[in-house]
Amino acid sequence: MQLPAQAVAATALIEVVRISALPAKRGAPFPGEVVTHWAGSEAADALALIETLPGSEQHRCGFSPGWSIRAYEDTLDLALFEAAFCFSCHEVRMHGTAVPRMLATQFFDAAAPSAQNLLALFREAAL
Repeated sequence: MQLPAQAVAATALIEVVRISALPAKRGAPFPGEVVTHWAGSEAADALALIETLPGSEQHRCGFSPGWSIRAYEDTLDLALFEAAFCFSCHEVRMHGTAVPRMLATQFFDAAAPSAQNLLALFREAAL
C-alpha cells in the first residue's frame, strides 16, 4: 500500500480510532473512539507495516471500516491524513491535506500476514 511519503516523514503522532459510523460528509473525520496514540518508533513501525500491505482486488461489502489512523505532525494541528481500513472489502480510504487523489482509494489483501498483524495491533490498542 502506498502512503503519502512526505506526510509519513512528517508524522510525529498517530491516533488509532475504533470507527463507530461513516462520516456525515466526504473528507470529514471518521467518527469513533480514539483508543490509543502511537508516537516515535511505535508510529514509524505502524506506518512501515501499513506500507507493506500487499495490493488486492476490490471486494464488495459496502465499505464498513472498523479502524482508522490519523497522522499528525509535531504541531498536532490538523491531521496530515486519515486512513480508514475495511478488512471485509479490503479497501482503504484516505483523505487529508497530504493525500493526492490517486492514493485516496486503495485495496489490500486482508488475509496477508502484514494485514493480520495490523489488525492485531488495532485490536490490542482497544483493550
